[in-house]
Amino acid sequence: MAIAVNEQSDIIKELAQEWAVLEPLMAGTAAMRAGAQKFLPRWPNEGLDSYQSRLATATLFPAYRRTVSVMAGKPFAKAVTLQDNNAPQIFQWAEDIDQQGVSLHAFCAEMFAEALAFGLCGILVDYPDTTVRDAQGRIVGRPQRTVAQAEAMGLRPYWVRYKHNQILGWRASLRGGKMQFDQLRLLESVEEPDGDFGSKWIPQVRVLYPGGWQLWRATEKDGWSLYQEGTTTLSYVPFVPIYGKREAFMVGRPPLLDLAYLNIKHWQSQSDQDTILHVARVPILAMIGAEDETSLTVGAQSAVKLPIGADLKFVEHSGAAIEAGKESLAALEEQMIQTGAELLVKKPGDRSATEAANDAEANKSDLQRMVEDFEDSIDLALQYTADYGRVQAGNISLFKDFGAGTLSDASAQLILAMQASGLISKKRAITEMKRRGMLDAEVDAEVELALAESEGPLLGNMTNEDEQ
Repeated sequence: MAIAVNEQSDIIKELAQEWAVLEPLMAGTAAMRAGAQKFLPRWPNEGLDSYQSRLATATLFPAYRRTVSVMAGKPFAKAVTLQDNNAPQIFQWAEDIDQQGVSLHAFCAEMFAEALAFGLCGILVDYPDTTVRDAQGRIVGRPQRTVAQAEAMGLRPYWVRYKHNQILGWRASLRGGKMQFDQLRLLESVEEPDGDFGSKWIPQVRVLYPGGWQLWRATEKDGWSLYQEGTTTLSYVPFVPIYGKREAFMVGRPPLLDLAYLNIKHWQSQSDQDTILHVARVPILAMIGAEDETSLTVGAQSAVKLPIGADLKFVEHSGAAIEAGKESLAALEEQMIQTGAELLVKKPGDRSATEAANDAEANKSDLQRMVEDFEDSIDLALQYTADYGRVQAGNISLFKDFGAGTLSDASAQLILAMQASGLISKKRAITEMKRRGMLDAEVDAEVELALAESEGPLLGNMTNEDEQ
């Protein structure tokens, strides 16, 4: 079926259904509230005012966003290492890989987090447009320059990040034993002056094909027309897809999708718990045996007169449902921790030294495998960079020694990271460590916290004021 240049392909539309769940979780409470009944259903017979009040007070436990942040940060606990087989220019360009002041390390960290959160993103290796055009904008030639001349003019390749929702569609075919793009469409937004002092953002679609590119922009009649085009010195499309969980060429799934749905369930359950707590905290005054027209004034300096045989009492919640809700939320949080921690668990499990030596590939966590795939993607981007710059490309290396032998070990790492970020309390962290057998069952969280407080700050964390 024919589609417009700005429309998503069928595959992207399918992936976008998952993105619609993940984007609000990554954005936070305000975005979840904006989703309204999509994420927080309205109860049967619930009044609109009551629902809107419940929605306005709902808050998100940011388990998905924080887990993505923790997991994505592990490979970058140490700096990205460029191997010595890269040309000197690569080392220089890596200090400002996107020509916007972002280093290779920071750029890679951002892209890996995007892939982990949404399953798909990509890097376009670009080069300044050096084509010569006539007065009508038509291409009339491209000057030939040596590497030294290009460097003297500040012409160099650079990387452009494309997030999950900027990929619109593609065509690809098998050439030279691997899948290569015949066409790729990417959604962009460019800032242009508006009046004397303002600015505006113009949406546009970049269409890439081997050896060339086009820019399409929206017209006043809601159509799209060709705005600009040009050629490149490459015989291929220099775009590198990055996957979370790769399913096929340009098809990646978010590896923590199950955690996302648990997080939404927690959002809904937390709202239920907040509502029942509100009901329980406001007891209802009931008159028993009084006439319908009986009125009374209740206050610290008021007396109540009731008919003979009538009674007056407060009706309060028993609290059983509150405790059940609290336990349900704790169980959900435990599930989320376990689900997120699974990425760190080495599979199929601990092995002897001999087994590990013979089958090292099998004894890796899912996160470690994703990091290795990411390294391959960055190596490819470096090759495209070298092709533009006509220099030697090499490899990079990322930190990968973060696998855990068991799920308990992995979840313990995640708990410590969540506590350090302020997502859970120190008391809760101690409780969870006891649950996993990392601490003795007889450890009292309150006592441990008091002892830790009495010992003062850790060495290295003391300020001048503490020393005085």
